[in-house]
Amino acid sequence: MEQLNVVHLPLTANVDVMSMPDLDAYDRIVVFFSGGKDSIACVLHLLEMGVEAERIELHHHIVDGREGSTLMDWPITEDYCKKFAAAFGMKLYFSWKVGGFEREMTRSKAKTAPIAFENDQGGITSTGGERGSEGTRLKFPQVAASLTVRWCSAYLKVDVGSRILTTEERFLKGKVLVVTGERAEESAARAKYCSYEPHRSDNRDGARVKRHIDQWRPIHVWKEGEVWDIIRRWKVNPHPAYHLGWSRTSCRTCIFGSADQWATIQLFMPNSFKQIAKYEAQFGSTIHRTRSVEEQASRGTPYECDEKWVAIAESTEFLEPMLVDNWAYPKGAFGESAGPL
Repeated sequence: MEQLNVVHLPLTANVDVMSMPDLDAYDRIVVFFSGGKDSIACVLHLLEMGVEAERIELHHHIVDGREGSTLMDWPITEDYCKKFAAAFGMKLYFSWKVGGFEREMTRSKAKTAPIAFENDQGGITSTGGERGSEGTRLKFPQVAASLTVRWCSAYLKVDVGSRILTTEERFLKGKVLVVTGERAEESAARAKYCSYEPHRSDNRDGARVKRHIDQWRPIHVWKEGEVWDIIRRWKVNPHPAYHLGWSRTSCRTCIFGSADQWATIQLFMPNSFKQIAKYEAQFGSTIHRTRSVEEQASRGTPYECDEKWVAIAESTEFLEPMLVDNWAYPKGAFGESAGPL
């Protein structure tokens, strides 16, 4: 795909100047990139601040892993991320917990799986999975702000990202800035996050191993309208989930899914719905604290989905243009907020 000629646009008005890092001071800028609107906004904001595309590397954590599971995530997400990176001339790295969500959820008297990621030499690095005690899950993550029970975020995203930063040798050199897209508007828990702080993997004062790694949440104070404004300015075609009516792009069968979303999945993606319902029956416990997905779906009204976008979202190759001249808000813009706390 032809790369975009980047033009520096005016900065978004709502900028927390007191929480802005000196971007020129960092040797590497790493964006943990989901393909959702907030991570896209982070990338575009960096470009508007004058950061060259070649200084930015995108990292996407594959929730289902690369071993064949299709339980949770949108099938299109991986290729959507590839096409976005290609359009903007940025490096993209994939990472995952071996076996993904499904292996971790069905863990029975076993250690947690290793973490794998694409390294800078074009190969795959595998790390972990050897130490620690054996454990059993056999239930879905719980709908809660605490990552101790909402283990999907902790084990499949947060820990994966940290393991890359502590394993890859290139992150021992110079200063690294990790950029993530949490926004205060999304939840009371996220409102308490710091905009700019040392990353959990930072070890700048270490006696033997030193890592200078900061974390910046550049759009923490932004409202949803500002997120869509920057995407509109750059004419980026949003992830197919937004075209279907989802307002937040996490997993397709996210544990935070609303009744309307479960009704939509049941109608348009029945095989995915049945997989979740089957596990609920097997475990004797549900995703929602008190209702099964079947009960959830019965309470909801399916979104009015365009069959074209259903097919795209359920495919593994994003063939639509990444940059569109006739940009319009997708159906999910400013919709119901159903996603991680």
